[in-house]
Amino acid sequence: MGFSVMARILASVFVGGTLAVCLATAAANAEGGRGTTAVTCTNVSSGASWQIKIDYDRRTVDSNPANISDSEISWRDANDGWYYKLDRKSGNLTVTLASATGGNFLYDHCKLEN
Repeated sequence: MGFSVMARILASVFVGGTLAVCLATAAANAEGGRGTTAVTCTNVSSGASWQIKIDYDRRTVDSNPANISDSEISWRDANDGWYYKLDRKSGNLTVTLASATGGNFLYDHCKLEN
């Protein structure tokens, strides 16, 4: 095998590997929102509002482990045990409070930027 052929093979392997890394990075970034963002949520009945902190890189909400997909973010608050599900398209937040009598649901709305 001549030097020219070997150089072309090595170059194609390098370019292919670089392309794979670029595609993987683009796919990871396509999930939406990287970094940390504060989101304001409002109780639709009372009008009370508060902020939640979403960390897309660490996959947490207010330091609680979260499942983050393109369509929703869900987590369980370690302090109160409540379950939260945030629809990323509409901003609707459903809070589930488990109890021995069947539990309750609260419906809130969060203002998302994306």
